[in-house]
Amino acid sequence: MPSPSPSLLSSPRPSPATLFPRKPSLCAVSTARRRIRVVAAAAAAAAAPVSAARTRPSAAEVARTVVELAPSGTLSVVGPDGWPLGVGARFVADAAGAPALCLAAGGFAAPDARSSFHVEFRQSGARTPQCTMLGALIKPNDESVLKKLSTRWQKKFGEEIDQDLLYLISVERILHMEDFNEDGMWVVPSEYTDAEPDPLRNFAENIVEEMNSKHAEDVHRIYSMYVESDFQAADVKLIWVDRLGFDLHVRSGEGVFAVRIPFSREVSDEKGVKSSFNMMSHHAWEVEKSYASPEFEKVQFLKKVR
Repeated sequence: MPSPSPSLLSSPRPSPATLFPRKPSLCAVSTARRRIRVVAAAAAAAAAPVSAARTRPSAAEVARTVVELAPSGTLSVVGPDGWPLGVGARFVADAAGAPALCLAAGGFAAPDARSSFHVEFRQSGARTPQCTMLGALIKPNDESVLKKLSTRWQKKFGEEIDQDLLYLISVERILHMEDFNEDGMWVVPSEYTDAEPDPLRNFAENIVEEMNSKHAEDVHRIYSMYVESDFQAADVKLIWVDRLGFDLHVRSGEGVFAVRIPFSREVSDEKGVKSSFNMMSHHAWEVEKSYASPEFEKVQFLKKVR
């Protein structure tokens, strides 16, 4: 009897995960390969292929995702006495990505005062994408706007918000950075407004944690098969995953390197990303055991980060 198709990540519905057998029969391998092709064909009908030019989200999309995920940020203004002042504030984003802040001490800034709001989101303790929005601090008065912001606040923080404490940043410029010590990139405001936050954002962190804690060997295998490098990797960690692919940090005797591996197809939900990881891991295993030839182009760009 052929062994069941391996499952790298647990299904959204509870089911026992089956790890790769060490020495499967050729019949089992053939059956698993047929199953993978069927799943891949079904996925192809529902998702568009990832083009070579779009292997990662745009800066505007990353900025929108960071703003959606970060629970708080730092508001900076020039106070009445001429000194720059920065205060921490919790916030939610409106439908266009503009931050709505809860400010108990709103009197420290004059209406329509120029301000900046800095937000960041730490990924897997290894990378901190961030963005700084420049604009005017305004007090919303429209009841429908306040109601929508209150609903978003309740959903994000699980508590009601005093609408009198809500302030909006009228975003005019956005500076995006991939991490500390990285060069910044100015994002066109209209591109930021039109961009969508990544659809995997609300469960990406859980997937990363599960892959690193339960399937470290498979993460290392995917790196070994899908990336062309001339050094020995001592440790490989998944850092983040989005609809177009995922980022790894590779530790070797020469330092820590970042590498991006794209998915063959864009994914839009938890089931899709888990299926993609399962297929990539199984194919990497087949190539490693010489049961199959590589059906992908290896990634050749690694960036030293430490």
